[in-house]
Amino acid sequence: MLGRRKRLDIWSHFKYNDTDKKSECVIITDGKHCRQRISGKNTTNLKRHLKANHPHIQIPDVVKQPARKEERPSMSGAFFSHIKYKPDSQEQRIKEEAIAKWVARTAHPPRTVEDEEFINMMEKIDKRLTVPKKTKITNLVDQMYLAEKVKFKNRLAMARKVTIGIDIWTKKGLTASFLAVSACYFNVQDSKAEHILLNLKQMVHPHTANSIITLVEECTEEWGIPKEKIIMIITDNGSNMVSAFRVEEEDTSSDENDSKDSDEEEEADERYGTLERTPCVVHTLQLVVNMVKKEQAIKRLLDKVRHLVRQFRKSSVATERLLEQCGLILIKDCETRWSSSFLMLSRLLEVKDHVISVADTMGWDCLLPSEWQKVAILKDLLLPFAEHTKVLESDTCCFSLVVPAILDLRSHLSDFSLAHARSYRDVATLAQKMSANMDLRFSCFLDVSASNFSPLAAAACFVDASVSAETLIDNDNDDIQNLLSKAEEYITRSVPYQEEVTDDEDIRNAEVSEVPLQKRPRFRFFSAHRPSSKPKTSKASIRQEVQKFKESLSHANPEESGMDFWSSQSSTMYPRLKPLALDLLAMPASEAFAERVFSLTGDLSSGRRNRARITLERSAFLKLNKV
Repeated sequence: MLGRRKRLDIWSHFKYNDTDKKSECVIITDGKHCRQRISGKNTTNLKRHLKANHPHIQIPDVVKQPARKEERPSMSGAFFSHIKYKPDSQEQRIKEEAIAKWVARTAHPPRTVEDEEFINMMEKIDKRLTVPKKTKITNLVDQMYLAEKVKFKNRLAMARKVTIGIDIWTKKGLTASFLAVSACYFNVQDSKAEHILLNLKQMVHPHTANSIITLVEECTEEWGIPKEKIIMIITDNGSNMVSAFRVEEEDTSSDENDSKDSDEEEEADERYGTLERTPCVVHTLQLVVNMVKKEQAIKRLLDKVRHLVRQFRKSSVATERLLEQCGLILIKDCETRWSSSFLMLSRLLEVKDHVISVADTMGWDCLLPSEWQKVAILKDLLLPFAEHTKVLESDTCCFSLVVPAILDLRSHLSDFSLAHARSYRDVATLAQKMSANMDLRFSCFLDVSASNFSPLAAAACFVDASVSAETLIDNDNDDIQNLLSKAEEYITRSVPYQEEVTDDEDIRNAEVSEVPLQKRPRFRFFSAHRPSSKPKTSKASIRQEVQKFKESLSHANPEESGMDFWSSQSSTMYPRLKPLALDLLAMPASEAFAERVFSLTGDLSSGRRNRARITLERSAFLKLNKV
């Protein structure tokens, strides 16, 4: 005889405990658990409890049974749905790794997995899953961290050239400082540019040049990056950064001078890939924009604008009225934030009419019509700087745009000063001063006669098919032609990346394999010892590839990026130029990636995680390196 069927509509509100043989009510009413315990598991007693204490739950007296067999609940399914995965099963392991990856890359503390709400959520997702404890999650995150480091170390080992970016960050309260070291390179496996975080090393005060270079050397040694593979190091314009790598360059140059014993060695020392420091282009542009604050007439206008913005942001009434009218609020600028003054002026002009209306109702003094006009002109002056800053702070593939961006800004300042020379002389004078300051600060990229000139930016611009013709090749300006000559000279003196034949034995084997069997010499062992010349890797072949590239620019798609252009080219057509071009195009123009690390670490080290040191680097590494 079959027993009674279990009333699922009633038992869904109870949980039976085999230890004390009681049924506990799990209903939550107004945020409170009932938790009343009833002896045994008699369905009638449970129904009586529901009617007396939870009348809002409707329980039918008779439950209609499934008419057909296939409609009845599967006993095996109901049984197995409550059986947990085995601890060593693949299903349990996959889900544990997924939870560990979520904890690591969202920077949640491992104790999150022991939270009651998290456990309830995972039980609803998969009842068979046993939620791991925080100790196991910590171990899984450590294993993931080590595995990711090995993966990226292998990629760096295969990379031809690496660009290093560094920046320093100090926590609020000056309790700790960190040096972020990033690496940008062309991934030869996936044929794309990658930018990753290498280390987040804690520093001690003072941040001297010696401590900076020591930590950078420790990082490159840990990741197996030799100095000859580092094409450049990007830093800000701080005196400690400049001093750190100026010493490195002087020591390197003195060693090179001592080792120049022949013309061949002298040529090798000047080849592509020598270690050098490059200033962050975005930070340098910020210094040019900061000249706005030094012009007294413009400074008075900006101070008045800031005072108006400050009034709105401090008044909840004014802010609420502004939101009711346009749904926007005013933006306050920050001295250390890129393009913040431009954003403040743009938002002010965007809600100009609403600001005037609210200021009148509040009884505040607003800007005069002439001042509003000057604010609009000042916005037009800063607009190209904001646009180029947004492009040049990309993580990869923007170093080739440095030269055209600087030339474009220089032309903009020249046209701007001429257009407003009569109507707004103070703004025109400011544009002239900014142009002169740009020429001074970016002489390392444009002035071939400067002592600190580097042809690296010009070479990157030259191999970028999307800007090369317009910026360098078709430009008749003498300074630009000199820059083009330096770029071509830099490329022709570059090191061939990979030779198909590396020694005499390989050359002989290659020559023998290419000759048909019937045409091989009878005395092949004797013939193998005959004097033979190596395949020449002369500069002429590189110049031929350069010339071929210049001729192909007339047929290039102007909307195609430089990276896409070279990815579509055959390696047999450009055996030496293509690898060099891909490495130059992969480089960033700023160390913004290393600076963005601290936007993340500021959250990771706040609150109860204020003293995080080791886990901070691990969390930042796993969060950022999701390539």
